[in-house]
Amino acid sequence: MLALLATYSWQEVRHHGWRSATAVLAVMLGVALAFSVHLINASALDEFSTAARSAGGEPDLELRAAQGVLDEALYARVATDARVAWASPVLELQTLALARDGERTPLRVLGVDALVVGATAPQLVPVPGEGADRLSVLSPDTVFLNAAARQVLPPDRLRLQVGLALRELRVAGSTNAGGGPLLVMDLGAAQDLFGRGGQLTRIDVRLKAGVPRADWLRALQLPAGVQAAEPGDTGQRVSQISRAYRVNLTVLALVALFTGAFLVFSVLALSVARRAQQFALLGVLGLTARQRLRLVLTESALLGLVGSIAGIALGTGLAAAALSLLGGDLGGGYFPGVRPSLQWSGLAAAGYGALGVVAAMAGGWLPARSAARLPLAQTLKGLGTGLPRARRHWPGWLALGAAVALALLPPIGGIPLAAYVSVGLLLVGGISVLPGAVGAFYDRLAPAVAHRLLPLLAVERARRVRESAAVAVSGVVAALSLAVALTVMVASFRQSVSDWLDIVLPADLYLRTSIGAGTGDTAYLTPALVEGLAQVPGVARVATQRVRLLLLDPARPQVALLSRSIGDARRSLPLVGDPVAVPAGAVPVYVSEAMVDLYGARKGEPLPVLEGVLGGGPFVVAGVWRDYVRQTGAVMIGQADYLRLTGDRRINDAQLWLAPDASEQDVQARIRALVAREAGAPDLVDFASASQVRSISLRIFDRSFAVTYWLQAVAIAIGLFGVAASFSAQVLARRKEFGLLAHLGLTRRQVLAVVAGEGAAWTVIGALAGLGLGLAVAVVLVHVVNPQSFHWTMDLLLPWTRLLALCAAVVVAGTLTAWLAGRAAAGRDAVLAVKEDW
Repeated sequence: MLALLATYSWQEVRHHGWRSATAVLAVMLGVALAFSVHLINASALDEFSTAARSAGGEPDLELRAAQGVLDEALYARVATDARVAWASPVLELQTLALARDGERTPLRVLGVDALVVGATAPQLVPVPGEGADRLSVLSPDTVFLNAAARQVLPPDRLRLQVGLALRELRVAGSTNAGGGPLLVMDLGAAQDLFGRGGQLTRIDVRLKAGVPRADWLRALQLPAGVQAAEPGDTGQRVSQISRAYRVNLTVLALVALFTGAFLVFSVLALSVARRAQQFALLGVLGLTARQRLRLVLTESALLGLVGSIAGIALGTGLAAAALSLLGGDLGGGYFPGVRPSLQWSGLAAAGYGALGVVAAMAGGWLPARSAARLPLAQTLKGLGTGLPRARRHWPGWLALGAAVALALLPPIGGIPLAAYVSVGLLLVGGISVLPGAVGAFYDRLAPAVAHRLLPLLAVERARRVRESAAVAVSGVVAALSLAVALTVMVASFRQSVSDWLDIVLPADLYLRTSIGAGTGDTAYLTPALVEGLAQVPGVARVATQRVRLLLLDPARPQVALLSRSIGDARRSLPLVGDPVAVPAGAVPVYVSEAMVDLYGARKGEPLPVLEGVLGGGPFVVAGVWRDYVRQTGAVMIGQADYLRLTGDRRINDAQLWLAPDASEQDVQARIRALVAREAGAPDLVDFASASQVRSISLRIFDRSFAVTYWLQAVAIAIGLFGVAASFSAQVLARRKEFGLLAHLGLTRRQVLAVVAGEGAAWTVIGALAGLGLGLAVAVVLVHVVNPQSFHWTMDLLLPWTRLLALCAAVVVAGTLTAWLAGRAAAGRDAVLAVKEDW
């Protein structure tokens, strides 16, 4: 029996032709997008973790400083400890080098002791090239490149940036470290090159067998600001920071699969309506209601299976192309310099394929129940309508209440899982209570059209078969809800970013020395050059900023420390709320919203985590500010306080206010000449005006969210196809009704007007419901999902013009779709259908 049902189902899937193909396409698209996002992120994360292990080796422990600087004296203590088998000192820095094309490219520099590094990190052992001296590993100004660095850097000699100078180094061989561009050199030579005498960034430790790590650390009594980390913490930190990004991308990709389920529903609803008499005949011949339900579910499973198989293949191709052309970060910037190879997972493919089948079967559930509940005798006579029966709607209201409650819950493991479930319940609950909304709306509209025949027929039809109307427009409601929610979220985010840029870009011209905060310690402006900037003709005022990365917690990503002149924080920072006064003697700091979530920072309260890093203190949070750049947290401290505590006079960025009559091009030329005199390298600084930074930032934003507009279009198209399929099903079931109207004197044009009126009546309520549900979902996305995922807030913006235009387009398209679907109803077949029982 099962084989017979499967064969019959497959023949029906083939028979439906383009309708089945469209449903398969929707499932395929959803599975392909979700699976490709998974493959890209999994491959990138695996490659990054492998590279981190390659560069870090496999020691038992890594000793690191929160500020990134260790006193070399600690290495002597560790290396001479009787319980330590090996200890390897490392100086790890990020800087810039001139690539083969003359452009600056970031890379990592590792200074190691070649005599001991092989015990903990054999991939970092320098390998002299052919003809090179074996002792070149100990020579100054000599480096060894990994494979990624050899692809972009000159093969023999390279120029490395130190401050605003370029230092020439000789390439003497290679190293087997993986990952992005990296060079290895002697530890002492690296310390001399970068002015880091007596300093390290980490110590790799391998303990003797049987020595407990915790006991050894307690006995060692690490100095303040020095932390012990596990070897895998680097990959774990990257995994944590990119996890919310990866989850949000996957959820966004599954939108197509969600709407695809509605398309499967539409196709099978049409199929059940077309074959109602076949199902009734099968029932009379002995096919039970449960078997008829299984028959339709088998068809939906076949649609899902075919779509999932094609989606897995397409997703694999998309992932391979994206990894080859774009790298592994998908625009997120979490895996810089990583060019991963595709890591295909059969288990993941099976999981996403099963998800596609489940989505298709969920779409086929209601049509399957309809087939199971057909009144056999009436349907055989052509009297069965197949319309859904009235049902209780309290589960829908319960789902809406649960959605509100879930939206108030905190994230789980840093992921807004409860909020995602809340969004799903809002959509399901809203669609479940839709029949009541249809009835309430048209009960009030009916008296207004009581004396106009054609509108009366359309409105009364919607009133009397509200369950059927709700099912028909459910796809439009779901699709429009998601489109409205995404439109509001993107518009709110973009406007918040635009307002934020207005505050953080007050100057006319910006000068920077490094590409990213990671190279801030090696590419910087000297104090003499900063003083010279103020004397450049055309420059009215200069403000500077120092950016550093701090490791406050080994299990979490680094936090950015920004030192600048703050002045009136209400005007110079994009504050959330008002600042508070700090006690006398305390150092005021301003933290980003991520610091509130990740480190528990609160206004008016101390921030003790900084005391072990910068010394001094106490540090008190004077305010919280929005930072749309640094998801892992940032701390702002006054420049005078920073200099007093650290003595660090290096500068990474300069903001320049120009005189009223000054030319920006002339000022840039004069500054480049100043840099050439001071450092001998005029091209090691970058300039940008406030308008350029703003334009580039918003262009990147728009490109990043371009996929959401495409997904909106896909969702709306699938929803409208659901309306078309539902109307087609109703038309086939109502041929006698339309034939009777023709016998009573209605012209073909009038019958089509009735059908189009029904389409308008149904899609208007669908548009209103979709707009309301979409706004509710948007509130969850803006005020819950984004803060819990990325630790920043935004102001809710409702672009009414765009939203109303979207709703109007759906109503017009739905009306036109219904008219096209109803053309067959006004034909001669409908008239003849009245005679079928005569």
